[in-house]
Amino acid sequence: MARNPRRDLLAGLTVAIVALPLALGFGVSSGLGAAAGLATAVVAGALAALFGGSNLQVSGPTGAMTVVLVPIVAQYGPGGVLTVGLMAGVLLIALALLKAGRYMRYIPAPVVEGFTLGIACVIGLQQIPNALGVAKPEGDKVLVVTWRAIEEFVKAPNWTAVILALAVAAMMLLGARWRPTIPFSIVAVIAATLASQLFHLDAAKPIGDLPSGLPAPSLAFLDLSALGSLLAPAVAVAALAALESLLSATVADGMTVGQQHDPDKELFGQGIANLAAPLFGGVPATAAIARTAVNIRTGAGSRLAALSHAAVLAVIVFAAAPLVSKIPLAALAGVLLATAIRMVEVGALRAMARATRSDAIVLVLTAVATLALDLVYAVIIGLVVAGALALRAVANQARMDQVDFRPDLPGEHSDEEHALLAEHIVAYRIDGPLFFAGAHRFLLELSEVADVRVVILRMSRISTMDATGALVLKDAVEKLNRRGIAVMTSGIRPGQRQALQSVGALDLLQREGREYATTPEAIAGARAHLHQAGLLPAAPVTEEASR
Repeated sequence: MARNPRRDLLAGLTVAIVALPLALGFGVSSGLGAAAGLATAVVAGALAALFGGSNLQVSGPTGAMTVVLVPIVAQYGPGGVLTVGLMAGVLLIALALLKAGRYMRYIPAPVVEGFTLGIACVIGLQQIPNALGVAKPEGDKVLVVTWRAIEEFVKAPNWTAVILALAVAAMMLLGARWRPTIPFSIVAVIAATLASQLFHLDAAKPIGDLPSGLPAPSLAFLDLSALGSLLAPAVAVAALAALESLLSATVADGMTVGQQHDPDKELFGQGIANLAAPLFGGVPATAAIARTAVNIRTGAGSRLAALSHAAVLAVIVFAAAPLVSKIPLAALAGVLLATAIRMVEVGALRAMARATRSDAIVLVLTAVATLALDLVYAVIIGLVVAGALALRAVANQARMDQVDFRPDLPGEHSDEEHALLAEHIVAYRIDGPLFFAGAHRFLLELSEVADVRVVILRMSRISTMDATGALVLKDAVEKLNRRGIAVMTSGIRPGQRQALQSVGALDLLQREGREYATTPEAIAGARAHLHQAGLLPAAPVTEEASR
């Protein structure tokens, strides 16, 4: 995309207009206040644009991060949140140096969609107290807080706040369908603020005083004795920042031609942003998919757009703080309610739910866990369940088929040899993976072999084998040997030998002299074994089938 500074500046201005009410709203929702949201948008937005790995990414406070921060504020207070942000910045830089960015692409789509759906529900529920015009009840569980807020509203209804919130949300949702290019979020907030001032709507509580500028950088909040207890929340924040930023960068790449983000550099940029934001009283930040999309659709082509977005917000902080302080909290609640609704892509959810039963289970489980627990646990649960279902599907691909010796094909056994082999020898070809997810089914099937003297295991088509698979194979061989059944193997591949050697399975086969390079050699060895046991008369060894 050709560089066009004028278009980048216009895109930055548009994104700033969209970002202003979101930054204020997410700051309020986090529990640190609107000033913290603005500081994050300015400081983190500028630094992530400078050092990040995407030319079009816009960073700042986000709804997903707010969801994580609410319980941290409740437990550790504002200073704990700032410390967590600082620690998360260090962790993100460490992830970048370890080049961990590339691994984020392996997160399954149902986990991402369920995660997004759960976040949208939590963001919407978090706005209920301000939308109802009641003080936020105590608690860090969103469902509990929402229920208590409804109880407070029933006792003393505040219809002014409800009408303002619903009007702002409706204007945003309907306006976006009517004129998508107009930033109706700021239009709706301005209209609600003017109505509140002109009609003296005392029930519409405003944001309150904002500092006219950013505070001087400080580490006064840092309590070194609390670092140990804050490590787990910091890991959660860093994981979320990495996940959301790289997901946003991937979406941005898909919306453009010729743009490709650097995942490790993006993690580094987010790390720098999160190191600096707490120094100015800002909350932990991440890339914002919605603001990034607006940036691209407005014609941004370089980092100048994201930088100018941060600059415009900085001007607003320094020059318009008194005006911004008059915005009703209910209006910001309406903005975030509309944002939560727009996060839910019904078409994508429907497609994912219809894809496979496993995808539907993972999506629903991740969404419910996000709502009932927290975001990091939700992602972990989603990944574990998705991984278990994927392993089950892979394990079900492993097959153990009995090989028929057909005398009617050229080069195969004679009728007499076929009868003897069918009576005393059975050969199995193992296809697919032999690992912990499906190995015990293999053992069960192999242990049920009956009425034979020799079992030949053709292993050249085993795609992967782990220690569990090798141990199960060893157990199967030992069980068959105890029943007087000899086990021959053929086609063991070099990649399988380490696993077999580690559990003693290879020594067991080699000690008995029953490992062969090819199937013809294994068949000849089986016939020789039967001859020595007096179960097969001497006969010249013929060339055996290799299939």
